[in-house]
Order: sequence, then C-alpha cells, then structure tokens
Amino acid sequence: MIALAQVAPLTAPPIDYAAIAPLLVVLGGACVSVLFEAFLPRHQRWPAQVALSVLVVAVAGIALGVYAGSAPVAGIVTLASALSVDGPTLFLWGTLLVLGFGSLLLIADRSVEPGGAFIASAVERASVAAAPGTTTGPTGVDPEHVDRSYGAPGEAPTMQTEVFPFVLFALGGMMAFVAANDLLTMFVALEVLSLPLYLVCGLARRRRLLSQEAAVKYFLLGAFASAFFLYGLALLYGYAGSVKLVAIATAAVGTPRSDALLFGGLALLVVGLLFKGSVGPFHTWTPDVYQGAPTPITAFMAACTKVAAFGALLRVLHVAFGSTHWEWRGVMWAVAIASMVIGAVLGLTQTDLKRMIAYSSVAHAGFLLLGVMAITPEGVSSTLFYLLAYGFTTLAVFGVISLVRNADGEATHLSQWAGLAKRSPILAGVMTFLLLGLAGIPLTSGFTAKFAVFSAALGDGMAPLVVIALVASAVAAFFYLRVIVLMYFSETPEDGPTVTVPGAFTTVAITLGVVVTLLLGVVPTLVLGWAGAGGLTG
Repeated sequence: MIALAQVAPLTAPPIDYAAIAPLLVVLGGACVSVLFEAFLPRHQRWPAQVALSVLVVAVAGIALGVYAGSAPVAGIVTLASALSVDGPTLFLWGTLLVLGFGSLLLIADRSVEPGGAFIASAVERASVAAAPGTTTGPTGVDPEHVDRSYGAPGEAPTMQTEVFPFVLFALGGMMAFVAANDLLTMFVALEVLSLPLYLVCGLARRRRLLSQEAAVKYFLLGAFASAFFLYGLALLYGYAGSVKLVAIATAAVGTPRSDALLFGGLALLVVGLLFKGSVGPFHTWTPDVYQGAPTPITAFMAACTKVAAFGALLRVLHVAFGSTHWEWRGVMWAVAIASMVIGAVLGLTQTDLKRMIAYSSVAHAGFLLLGVMAITPEGVSSTLFYLLAYGFTTLAVFGVISLVRNADGEATHLSQWAGLAKRSPILAGVMTFLLLGLAGIPLTSGFTAKFAVFSAALGDGMAPLVVIALVASAVAAFFYLRVIVLMYFSETPEDGPTVTVPGAFTTVAITLGVVVTLLLGVVPTLVLGWAGAGGLTG
C-alpha cells in the first residue's frame, strides 16, 4: 500500500483589511456601478451613478483618513506582500481620490453639453427621421440603429452613464498601481487602469472621428508599452528569481549574474512607465489623445494617470534599483532633458489649446523626473507634492476649457480665445491664474512645486540638470503667456465662441483647483510635511 505524502495545509496570507480598505471600496463601488448599468432603467442611471461615484470616493477617503491616523510610520506590506501601504502610498491614494472626485464632477455635469460629453454608440446620428415609405433616413442609416442618446427632435439628449464604472475601475487600478510591491501586481494594476481609459477616450459626443482616432492610437501604443513592461518583468524575474521589488534590490547588490538581464529588464520596464507618464520621447500619444478625448476624460488622464505613473516609477527606482542608481541615472538624465526640451519647444508651435496643454504635460514630466532621480527623502516628498499641485491646476484648466464653446463644441483653437477677457472677465481671470500656476509664477503651487523638486535635485548633485530645467521652464512660460495676451490684448472676433455658464459640478471642480493652486503656493508647509511623512517600504 502506497502511503500518501503528507501535504501541509494551505494557509491564507494575512491581510490587513483596514490598510487596503480605500482600494477595496473603490473597486467594490466599480462593480456595483456595473450592476447599475445592467439593471437600472435608463432614466434612473445618471442620478444613481453620480450619487454612487461620489459616495464611493467619499467613503474611500474616510477609510483612508481613519487608517492614516493610526498607520505605522514605517508602513506595512500586506496581501502576501503584493501591496505596500506606506507614507507615499497613503499620500498618493489621497491625491488620487481628491483628483478623481474633481474629475467625476466634470464628467457628471450636463449643463455644459446637453446630455453630457459622452455617447455610447458608434453608429452615426441621422439628422432627420426616415422619409415616408422608406426604412432609412437621408444618410442611409436605419432609424432603428440611430444613436438614441440624442433623443427625439425637440427632446433633450439622455446622459450616457457607462463612463462612471470605467472611471471607477481606472481609479482603482491607479490606486493598486502606486501600492504594488511586486512587478506582477503592478502589471495587473497597469492593465486595470489602462483598459477603461482606452474605451472612454472614444466616447466623445462631439468630434466623433477625432475621439475614436485618439482611442485607437492610445490603445495600440498602450499595448506596445504594456508589452515592453511585461518583457522587462520577465528579464528581471530571470535575473532575480522573483518579481518582488525587495528581492530584485537584494539580487542587484549581491548576485554575480549578468548585468545585461538586470539593466535590460530595467530599461524595458521603465519604458512602459514613462509611456504612462507622458515623458518624452515616449509621449507621442499624448497630444492626439488629449485633443480627441472628451475634455472631462482628458482632465482625468492629465491629473490622475500622471500621479499613478510617477508613483509607480518612484517605487520601482527607489525600492528595487536605489542601490544601482549611478548606473541608470545617466540615461534618465537624457530622458529628462529630452522631455523638457520636447515639451517646451513643441508647445510653442501649437495652435490648439488642448494640444498645447498636452505638450506642457510632457515638459512637466521632465521636471518631475528631477525629483524621481534624487534618491533622497526630499526627492520623494518633492515629487509627491509636485504631482498634487500639478494635478489640481490641470484639472481646473480643462474645466475652464470645457466652458468656451462654439457650434461644433469646445472652442480650443487659440484664435477663438482672442478677447475672451472682454466677454467673460471672471473666466479669463481664472484661466490666467491657472496658467501662471503651470508656468511656476510665485504665489502659486507651480512655483512651490518646482522649487521643491529643483532643491531636491540640487541636493543630490544634479546642478547642470536644474539649470536646463530652469531654461526649459522659462521657454514653456512663453506659450502660457501667449494665451493670456490673446485673452486680454486681442480684438474679439465677430463670430467668436460663447462662454457657457457652468453648472454646480463644474463650478465646484474649478473652484477646488483654483483654491488648492493658491493655498499650495502660499502655505505649502503642511502638505510638504504630509508628503515627507514616512518613506517607501518594500
């Protein structure tokens, strides 16, 4: 008789549910949001989805605040060491939740565009009903397949609400992405945040072809970036025998294996992260996607996706490769310089406001790399502060852009903003303040953020790079000032756009961005202290 081998019983890994409660709330809320889409009548979905989304973000924020009050300073790892909940994770989660809240307000507002900025069907809209005795309208589209989100003639369009579960899933993926303690978890989180964004980029109610083109470009280039990340993961696993960041760091110090696997894997891995962060020269998707996507989604991506990408980049470079920073820092210097130069120079040539802000984000990504490359506590805290400051300012900028409209939708060509101060002095004043914040003028969050990042870089021996960053920042300031000059010192065109009165949701989102931009420029000490509370834990 063959004796059965004794098998040790499987034990569930310890899970600190309090630590990951914010993440669970967001992902759970996204699942409930899908059920709303499946079972609620169409006319009930919009109020239900808005209420659920706001409630989910609020409950996640409360759970985060409760845990942060008693969280260990050194941080913890949980879920079989898949997630690291430390000081930077908590700060990034809070940043993502607040920016996600502002983005959801822009998404939910129906006052700017009747029926909202989104559409579900890719079927072309028929302008009139089918002629008597025919089954198709003058465009050849069967009325049974016409997109009904526009409503019947004389009827207000209905709001497409599929975007809410997509955004909640993307937000949950971003939260998991910045907390991932191993590369496999990071890859799964990358896909969870990316796939919904590919879809929502193509849901614009106006300029459908431009929106769908943006979605296809983003999907194809995003798939390539994910493949780079996965191939880098495989090489690093072959080098270290593990996908955990701490194990990779240990192997990098004490393993006599080929450095080709280590640095080849690092290069491929970082390419995927730089793509998500819109860092030049991996930025080619950014202008087209920013221009073509619905503006609320552009705001969400510009603010939250950059936070997620640089949060993950911080963790990878500081935890797994901090001990080898002299080997990779030279390459990152070149990437940072390329990003700053590309963003500043090409931003000068743009005539579309959304594309100009896209190149601005490329330049800001280069500035952020200075903080990432500083392997010091100041480097981490300054990068986190910069992400928060940039996110709020950019969110408000896109909120303002959504209010200036013509017959085709948003008026994003620079010539259409000429003389805006004469038609709407308050809106022009708000936009001026926000653009000055992006330029880094004193008494705005942009100045404080750049000062913190540049100081951290100087403290870690990167003075030449700081000089280049200052020059690029001065060049980039020109295209912000060009918009201000157009608004205040140019004649108003006769067929100029109109300024839509913002609804309550858009007003709150813009006000939130303006207030934070001002407060972080005047009294940044408290937030800088939060950003520096605790280090990265592996």
